[in-house]
Amino acid sequence: MRRSDLGEFEEVVLLAVAVLSPKAYSVVIAEELERETGQTVSTGAVHAALQRLEQKGYLRSELGEATPERGGRRKRLFTVTALGGRVLNDVRSVRNRLWERIVPQTILKWS
Repeated sequence: MRRSDLGEFEEVVLLAVAVLSPKAYSVVIAEELERETGQTVSTGAVHAALQRLEQKGYLRSELGEATPERGGRRKRLFTVTALGGRVLNDVRSVRNRLWERIVPQTILKWS
């Protein structure tokens, strides 16, 4: 697995794109992450992560239709590529294997 180039924030942004497709763009991604984490997420940080993920080949984007709500501007919509999907599956597999190796009593101690 080649995960070393995927940071934690990039991982959750990639997951959010997968959840929100085909309507995934920076503002709704930031809102989704805020809902899920309870923390403030800047659209600028999301936008930068989206650019990095697209450069790595994990996402692709296209311009949507212009909308009156955006003053006639078009949204850049993101979707997960096949490579991005494989990376997410790899990350999930590693995490699941590690979680499965934790003894239930250990988890209880953390509570």
